[in-house]
Amino acid sequence: MTAPGMRSAQSAYRAIQRDRRADRALSSEINLSCDTVCLRRIADIFANWRYRQSNDRVPMQELLSPELRDYAHSLLIHEDAAILVFNKPSGLAVQGGSGVERSLEDLLAAFAKSNGKRPRLVHRLDRETSGVIVAARTKPAAAFLSEAFAGRDVKKTYLAIVCGGAPDPAEGEIDKPLQKTSRRGLDMMEVAANGQAARTRYRTLSATSAAALVELEPQTGRMHQLRAHLASIGRPIAGDGKYGGLFTLGAVAVPSLMLHAAALDIPHPEGGRRRFEAPLPANFRETLRSLGLENPLRG
Repeated sequence: MTAPGMRSAQSAYRAIQRDRRADRALSSEINLSCDTVCLRRIADIFANWRYRQSNDRVPMQELLSPELRDYAHSLLIHEDAAILVFNKPSGLAVQGGSGVERSLEDLLAAFAKSNGKRPRLVHRLDRETSGVIVAARTKPAAAFLSEAFAGRDVKKTYLAIVCGGAPDPAEGEIDKPLQKTSRRGLDMMEVAANGQAARTRYRTLSATSAAALVELEPQTGRMHQLRAHLASIGRPIAGDGKYGGLFTLGAVAVPSLMLHAAALDIPHPEGGRRRFEAPLPANFRETLRSLGLENPLRG
């Protein structure tokens, strides 16, 4: 019996043979015979197929070093048969891309099933935002949670240190539509009358003349919504250079974006609702202390 990979290669070879004119043109350009061009194409097909077959036999967990597997497990807040909940550190990208050496999506290989299928993230956090993020372990759980996020049947709570003291008023709602734009080659969001609806509730927890600790509850899920909304009222998040946030407040250095996804309340795929909380990162706590901001949620 011919292996599936072999049949694919044979089909590819027949297709190549049916279009000899293209091969002749290519061979004349690079001074190779037509058969050599065909054979090199087939070699590429076989190399690709063998690579995939080889990786299919390697347990997904073994594609990560033991240190990375341990690191992935150290980020876990909760796990059950349907979901995984992580406390993502600032600086860890959620997905791979240009300039990303390691992402949370890559680390999900540490939780892959024996058939190689890994959990799926069902929402996103910006690379520099820390805190609660959820992945589904099964397709039904992923579909259920994706619908919950799309239908806004989730409650997200963030903490942010903002520049310039308490917002005025100290508690309220920012209701400003946002649209995507590009500045200096960077994707950003800006307030625009014809943008997408965006609403953020906020509450000041503590403040000085230089900064404030603010609790945020986004009512919609636009890209950079919290960052753009706070900047629009003159209170950019500390460490957010893209939206005008400062990296020094008084004599206090700000190490990174001071935005933390502190809690997430979601419907559970197996019934009921669950609330998950992520403790503040050490550098966030230290910045609060240095600024003289009391955090009532600090554990």
